[in-house]
Amino acid sequence: MDIKQLRYFVAIVEEGQITAAAKRLHMTQPPLSQQLSIMEEELGTRLFHKVGKRLELTDAGEALYRNAINIVNLMEESNKEVKEIGKGDRGKLLIGVNTLSHYKLSSVLRRFQERHPEVSYKVQQNESGQLCKLLKEREIELAIVRFPVDLKNFSAFYFKEDPFYFVTSNKLALQGNKVSYEDIKEFPLILPSTDGLGLYNMILEQFSSRELEANVICECSDILVLLELVSESFGGTIIPESVLKIHKGYNLKKYKIDDDAFTSSSGVIWLKDRYLSMASRNFIKLLREIHEA
Repeated sequence: MDIKQLRYFVAIVEEGQITAAAKRLHMTQPPLSQQLSIMEEELGTRLFHKVGKRLELTDAGEALYRNAINIVNLMEESNKEVKEIGKGDRGKLLIGVNTLSHYKLSSVLRRFQERHPEVSYKVQQNESGQLCKLLKEREIELAIVRFPVDLKNFSAFYFKEDPFYFVTSNKLALQGNKVSYEDIKEFPLILPSTDGLGLYNMILEQFSSRELEANVICECSDILVLLELVSESFGGTIIPESVLKIHKGYNLKKYKIDDDAFTSSSGVIWLKDRYLSMASRNFIKLLREIHEA
């Protein structure tokens, strides 16, 4: 038996007549009668007996009907689920995020949830290099990262440029709201990355291009630990403005760096030339709507 025969059988049971069932199925009576005969021959037992003008189930037919209903319903639900996943209405959004990368993620996920309430989520936090590794291993499908990263294997959508600020504890407040690299080099620095990675190198290049040497005393890839250290006057740091918007409540003072060209951006990346689920495609679509508005 196949699913089509089971649907025929269910229609006959529920209509009680071959003619009525054929009409419901938009087919003629002879082919439907033939399908019923094939089923009974295959099973080696009668499924109906006639009572007046109606067909009533035999005991064997009762057993088949109970199972047929479950099978047909499960098949219909499966078809619906697969179509919904294909449209991005269901499924799982597998996304990684660098804590230095995007301060609107929670509000974006909330908007996405309103559009696609049946989608579930797996959100992983890590530094950008590790997120790229997770993308290649297909542990996640999307990653929101802070550039620069090596995009050889990835497609990307960039968000708006983000200025950098020099940040200290309130206990070390400087005069004015702007600082130069000459001013910053006098302070012990905690860099929000580790040696050799994009953001770390990007910050140090600002000093080396001016023939200055930054006084780096600490590297810290955990932004919460970094902000705690800064708030306790362990050192100052240089971080994108968006990070300050995410993490409020620390004992900090920020200063605009006197260099309008020193900016960075975050963005979403995904593997090139690989299948991307509809949930992920819909999430990228929402990000584009938000950032291109």
